[in-house]
Amino acid sequence: ALHCQKSTAREIHEADADYVLALKGNQGTAHGEVRAFLDDAILRAAPHLVKMETLEKSHGRIEIRRYWQSGEIGWFADRAEWEALRSVGVVEAVREVAGSAPSTERRYYLSSLRPDIERFARAVRGHWSVENQLHWSLDVSFEEDRRRARTRHAASNLASLRRISLNL
Repeated sequence: ALHCQKSTAREIHEADADYVLALKGNQGTAHGEVRAFLDDAILRAAPHLVKMETLEKSHGRIEIRRYWQSGEIGWFADRAEWEALRSVGVVEAVREVAGSAPSTERRYYLSSLRPDIERFARAVRGHWSVENQLHWSLDVSFEEDRRRARTRHAASNLASLRRISLNL
């Protein structure tokens, strides 16, 4: 959510690339509007939605992911403020771990991609794969979650050094 900013969308577009930006609480109004639109469209099985579903079984859990994307953005009040905005999307993850009740989570996105559900799904999964691998490496190799540097810029500087070390 840190990078779900209008300036980030503009910079990505200016670099001749596409974006899929996760909407969270930092974009309160936009998040609420996109969530309401997509949740209603899913409920009504609106014809403008493209959909895809995947199933993964690993590590004793089952995860079903449902992806929806729509190029219908005329209703979105801030659409002109998001450079090259072409679609909105949502991913619903249903996780079932043996012995516990299933959990469901929905995440919402703004994107410069035209509706292409497979490309949208790859972009979302690719982001989370990189994110998960990076954080796992930082925690296992450097025990980053246990670090307590709090003085001035120490935490930020040390985090940068750990990432540089991983890249080397």
